[in-house]
Amino acid sequence: MAGNIIPHFANDEGVERISIGVKEFNCMGARDPYDHPHVYLDMGTDNEIICPYCSTLYVYDAQLGPEESVPAGAIVHEAAGRAA
Repeated sequence: MAGNIIPHFANDEGVERISIGVKEFNCMGARDPYDHPHVYLDMGTDNEIICPYCSTLYVYDAQLGPEESVPAGAIVHEAAGRAA
């Protein structure tokens, strides 16, 4: 995704699974002050990945756009230097 903004996702609700519309992204755990290091995750050819820090299961859903998630509040628009 060189040259593209990498979306950030946070699990503030503490759900076990978050569906997202991208395969490359950053997991930040929860929003500050409860975040963990913002870790880059790449599903590659798989359709799911588990964050090694918070154990959130991220599942790719082709019906979702790159700025969408289920639950909807998991996408972070103001993460680490990103404009809202």
